[in-house]
Amino acid sequence: MPEEKAKVINKSGTLKMTDSAANKKVARDISGRRMNRGNRRDRVKADLAPKEFDETTIHIYRVSRTVAGGRRMRFKALVAVGNHKNKIGIGVAKGNDVTSAVQKATAKAKKTMITFNLDQETICHEVETKVTGAHVLMKPAAPGTGIIAGGVVRSIIGLTGIKNLISKSLGSTNKVNIAYAVIEGLRDQVPRKEWTTTALKGEKTEKKATKAAKKTAETAEKAPAKKAAPKKAKTSKKEEK
Repeated sequence: MPEEKAKVINKSGTLKMTDSAANKKVARDISGRRMNRGNRRDRVKADLAPKEFDETTIHIYRVSRTVAGGRRMRFKALVAVGNHKNKIGIGVAKGNDVTSAVQKATAKAKKTMITFNLDQETICHEVETKVTGAHVLMKPAAPGTGIIAGGVVRSIIGLTGIKNLISKSLGSTNKVNIAYAVIEGLRDQVPRKEWTTTALKGEKTEKKATKAAKKTAETAEKAPAKKAAPKKAKTSKKEEK
């Protein structure tokens, strides 16, 4: 079989061998004998499989701890991991440098991932969550609204399959607490098939309670007030005689 020759020509005019040609080419020494490739890698690039999860570093803190010799400086990373569908996780970790902190936080985020319910491209219902001082409100939105959020909420929601959302951070500005509040809000999402039945049951019980309260109030109004009997005047024994 004749060896495939270089076919790719650069702008400068030099020839460049293609990956397929390099893979088929047989290396020979000066005498023309075939050289053993050994364990060397082929030039053919391995097909890189797409990542299952995407990750973003939300924030990196510089923290210090006072020890006997002075202050010990370290880094704390807040990382979110998601698959752009219905899986999301966050992780917080410390390290001596930024890269180690990010790697540890990413590993934690992958271990603590949750699966939440979606209603097409938005959340199933309105939710309001509180984690320590953080207070986050999230509402479903109509198609075409986009993600109306900022900071941590936008970073986390961007890794999910949610395309339309309205949110507001009402409490603390601590980014770690806000991230945990968003995760709790997504975890509390109930699909429409389930929450419609529960809502109807709740409405029925509320109607029954209101009807009972009205009946008791009406009966109390209709019932005539009992008139107090007039007290008899006390007469002494002498008067009776």
